[in-house]
Amino acid sequence: MKVCIVGCGAIGSLFAAYLAQRDDVEVWAYDLDQAHVDAINASGLRLSGEGNVHSQPKASTNPADIPACDFGIVATKTLHTRAAIEATAGVFPDGAVCSVQNGVGNEEIIAEYVPRVIRGTTFPAGRIVEPGHVQQDTGGKTWMGPFEPQSASMEEIRQLADALTESGMETLAMEDSRGAQWTKLIFNASTNPIGALTRLPHGVACDQPKVRALISQLVAEGVAVAEAQGITLDSDPDALVDHAREVAYNHKASMLQDALAERRTEVAALNGGIVEFGRQYNVPTPMNEAIWALIEGLEHSWTLTG
Repeated sequence: MKVCIVGCGAIGSLFAAYLAQRDDVEVWAYDLDQAHVDAINASGLRLSGEGNVHSQPKASTNPADIPACDFGIVATKTLHTRAAIEATAGVFPDGAVCSVQNGVGNEEIIAEYVPRVIRGTTFPAGRIVEPGHVQQDTGGKTWMGPFEPQSASMEEIRQLADALTESGMETLAMEDSRGAQWTKLIFNASTNPIGALTRLPHGVACDQPKVRALISQLVAEGVAVAEAQGITLDSDPDALVDHAREVAYNHKASMLQDALAERRTEVAALNGGIVEFGRQYNVPTPMNEAIWALIEGLEHSWTLTG
């Protein structure tokens, strides 16, 4: 089996490092960070923290170097989905490609470029410490299922899920993974932007009563939108917020990391996604709309000088 990880940042590196432990899986990583790619090729990819892995995937900044692959796992920021899959589409002439990205709308873009798509959701999180070294901050499951308009077969989904599980990343193949996707979407949309706006790690933010109440309001709107679509959530997102406080108290969510680095965020695919689906199904989402506007305002502030 050949697998290409498209986007070998923190999350993509987790998938690449775990899968590359297997003798029966040839893992390639595509990323534009030349220093990270060079370090992987020279000394392997190392995980520390929650994960303790050191393996040797192959990495490249040039898609032409990568052979045709049976599977792809797209792990870029949502802002880069189209550019990443457009660059690597030739790697998957007859491959099935899974998005494990945050938010909604990524599968639709990927489906424009590859024959079969898998809807994926993952909870592990981490950060790049230095080129070739990723700290895994949290564990958790990954879920994979059909992307209904243009899906891979369940046999393919199970094959990829089984390979990941056997490599150390517990992955569930499901007939309908929308519930898992929307559970994480609601969790992320209710917590990530709050971290970015307050500059607080997850657990510290949850300890502020007014902030925690705001998180619950955002969760409630997302749950209402999911219910309007007939989606049964995998678990209670509000309970997940409290669970994350216990297991990842000092974790700085990806959007907080983006804000601290003054990078564009994924807010349009998170809160913006909930707002857009809310409009389609006539469900009011004023809190998510407000948070979306505030984060975009914050992003604009980074363009100002003087």
